[in-house]
Amino acid sequence: MRSDASKLGFYLLLAPILLWLVVLIILPHVGLFVVSISEKVGPREYQTGLGNYATFFGEPLYWRTFARTAIMSILATALTLILGFPIAYYIAKLSRGRTKTTLFLMCMIPFWVSELVRTFGWMILLRETGVISTGLQNLGLISGPIELLYNDAAIMVGLVYTSILFMVVPLVTTLDSLDDSLIEAGYDLGGTTVSIMREIVIPHAMPGIVSGCIVVFMLSLGNYLTPILLGGKDSLWFTGMIYTQFITRFNWELGSALGFLLLGLSSAIVFLGLKLSKQSLSNTMGRA
Repeated sequence: MRSDASKLGFYLLLAPILLWLVVLIILPHVGLFVVSISEKVGPREYQTGLGNYATFFGEPLYWRTFARTAIMSILATALTLILGFPIAYYIAKLSRGRTKTTLFLMCMIPFWVSELVRTFGWMILLRETGVISTGLQNLGLISGPIELLYNDAAIMVGLVYTSILFMVVPLVTTLDSLDDSLIEAGYDLGGTTVSIMREIVIPHAMPGIVSGCIVVFMLSLGNYLTPILLGGKDSLWFTGMIYTQFITRFNWELGSALGFLLLGLSSAIVFLGLKLSKQSLSNTMGRA
């Protein structure tokens, strides 16, 4: 009886998660896939085919936009790692007690505000009449207002800012598990800071590095607000192209196909990254 009750309790706890997965993820994806393989041949007449997917590969604008989005997302991921690793290392290994808690909390505070508000904050800073342009004029460094918005640099700043927490958290978690005595032993044996980082710290932190890179890359690749608001309507971001197909052109068939291509191609890039880093997804997510 006790075993049956335990199983019932387990299934009841599992039911909300399964319901969430089925209703909000699996069923919508199935529906979109069905729409993506529907080709319009006349008014309210459709036939099954892969014409919408062929449109992506046959139109240079589509795959070039995806390539641009993927390359910029990879660059944003690399910059986020470069900025996030020292922050995570300082929090995990150099700070103690309340200082560690305070620093970690300071990293999280900006994310208590929605992404839309944070992006508008960057627009206030970077626009022609914004804080940075006005400050440089007041200091006499520039003779007139400058527009820092609507370019790739602004998009990159926004992407790194909106996703850096998702790099810092897994890195802090992984580095926290590194025994300080290993680092001390490295110095006792004559190791330099660079060699200790290369031989001890980075190999131990690799699961956190890979998991953080996966999350940041997927968030950057699928981001819509930041590229559109900071890069302008001509930012050529793939998610903006998907939005246009759905909302502006009412071409749900092509929009669904582009969405599935984004999912498939991004998954392929993640798989390639795991192979190059010699990490497995289960090991990475399990230890991070």
